[in-house]
Amino acid sequence: MPKITGGKGHADRLKRMTSPEAIGGVGRALFVGGQILETYAARSITEGAVSGKGHVPSHPGEPPNNDTGVLARNIETVQVEPLKVEVSSNAPYAAALEYGTSKMAERPYMRPATAATKGEITALVRKAVDHIAAGGKVS
Repeated sequence: MPKITGGKGHADRLKRMTSPEAIGGVGRALFVGGQILETYAARSITEGAVSGKGHVPSHPGEPPNNDTGVLARNIETVQVEPLKVEVSSNAPYAAALEYGTSKMAERPYMRPATAATKGEITALVRKAVDHIAAGGKVS
């Protein structure tokens, strides 16, 4: 009968990866990732925009141009569960700009920000998981 080795090490690694400290560490990485997404989306709205009298609306398909700042200021990152983060804009017209309406073409800002930051956020979370799996301390 063959002898199986490494079972204790594997069990220890699984226990470490499901500990409250590990979940907190990965949750922090997810929150930082959400903040990266939040910043990217807000920048896409505010860069190059002129508010007030000189404001020029964005073209359909481009991120909205900042006018009053309400949309960009209302983008927030919220940790709703230990391993769940939501990034959203709570401006009253956020969804209308993102998805468009029957009278206005969409001016997406969250979906392009998500696509642009996905790799960076994935790498950040992967690094946190790998660190914990390798036995590193969660800070």
